[in-house]
Amino acid sequence: MRSLVLACLMTVSAVPAVAAVIGHMAPPPSLTVERLGALPPTARRAWADYIARSTAAMARDKAALAAERQGLATIPAPPPEGKTATMPLDRDAAWYAGDAGRRIADNIVSYQTPTGGWGKNQDRSAPPRARGQMYLPFDSKAGVYAAADLAGGWSFIGTLDNDATTTELSFLARAQAGRPGVDGERYRAAFVKGIRYLMQAELPSGGWPQVYPLQGGYHDALTLNDDTMIQATALLQRTAAGAGDYAFVPEALRAEARAAAARSVATLLATQVVEGGRRTIWAQQYDPLTLRPVGARNFEPIALATAESAAVLRFLMQQPDPSPAIRQAITDGAAWFANHAVSDRAWTDATGPGGRRLVEQPGAKPLWARFYDPVTQKPVFGDRDRSIHDDVNAISLERRNGYSWFNATGANVAAAYAKWRSRQRE
Repeated sequence: MRSLVLACLMTVSAVPAVAAVIGHMAPPPSLTVERLGALPPTARRAWADYIARSTAAMARDKAALAAERQGLATIPAPPPEGKTATMPLDRDAAWYAGDAGRRIADNIVSYQTPTGGWGKNQDRSAPPRARGQMYLPFDSKAGVYAAADLAGGWSFIGTLDNDATTTELSFLARAQAGRPGVDGERYRAAFVKGIRYLMQAELPSGGWPQVYPLQGGYHDALTLNDDTMIQATALLQRTAAGAGDYAFVPEALRAEARAAAARSVATLLATQVVEGGRRTIWAQQYDPLTLRPVGARNFEPIALATAESAAVLRFLMQQPDPSPAIRQAITDGAAWFANHAVSDRAWTDATGPGGRRLVEQPGAKPLWARFYDPVTQKPVFGDRDRSIHDDVNAISLERRNGYSWFNATGANVAAAYAKWRSRQRE
């Protein structure tokens, strides 16, 4: 089956004969009360309540930090940066019950925000949070490009971006399992608070913004970026099942998690982009009110997103007893990938004097562009100045070297789809 799927790959040229700027990216609007006027009254109330809860939650988070800092002679330095690798989820049960697992779990609990989420890019092997310390580090790697997000010093508190919050919760579930008594209660309490955070942050239309409480701009959009929606939904499904590490979750909370996960799956099916009467794949983010695709950062235009879509398809293939709607979404999404490979081209590394480039290479393994225009179905590439290009070689060196413009996700989708089809026939 895999060979049959790959054999029908359609060549899509990512190097047009004449390179051109084909448009400019328009930043998506924030989610505000002023945008709710066109909604039906019932929907308007639900969204107004959501925005009000978000505003109140951010005010509480800020007030809690301000209260901690009263009377301090010195404000503690921000915590050290790190990655989710400092929260391993693949160790044996004894490791989580031991001192190493406890140290990380204690750090996680200490950095949970009053609203219940976590910031991103932190070293969880570091000491627990001190009184008055910020909830997350400054993202120094972003440099000057972080200026807009860091205005006022309050950003990504909390977030699902970069695997944040969902990884902390998954770790806490593992950490508490080896401590069934009072010793593990603080980890179970933090987990429950975090699951309630996820349900509070879920948009009325289903899915999650990148940052909650709402931060404004593209952070308010319903996001699939970096698999945030998939990870949150899968965590809620594990919580709802109540098996293994999640057996401690109260039945009432499991029922709420089940309903929240079901809403998210329904939203995934509703947001599969349809063009010319045919389902394609998914965008990276959507306007939460209209569920129409929107852009994000300056170099991320409205587009079909292959990496995120591949993750959605893998997630849907893992669903037990898939509905007809899920089956159709999988079949159509796999067909789209099979028809949109970039053939006979290679994406070079960044070591050459010209940086990364897309070059002709007959017989090269198929590639998929990260972004495709939803209408033309052809690859598109963005730059820092919001310009949209049809040739990756025409964008700035900084963006060519600093972003994953091509991937092999289509081949992975083909392999997974072949296995899924075989299981469906059993």
